[in-house]
Amino acid sequence: MRVEVDVPKCVASGQCVMLAPDVFDQRDEDGMVVLLDAAPPAELHDAVRESATLCPAAAIRLGES
Repeated sequence: MRVEVDVPKCVASGQCVMLAPDVFDQRDEDGMVVLLDAAPPAELHDAVRESATLCPAAAIRLGES
């Protein structure tokens, strides 16, 4: 799995961080998404897919690597 984030689209809701904290974080100053792992291990794929689905701004894109 390959993960990409579109930071300008992010609305800082934090859903991704709650669902996949090993893959996503938020900047302290404005809450915008920070991608920690663009190629997460298989055991995190379900949480990352759910994060992408629930992102209110559709700022998370997934691809297969």
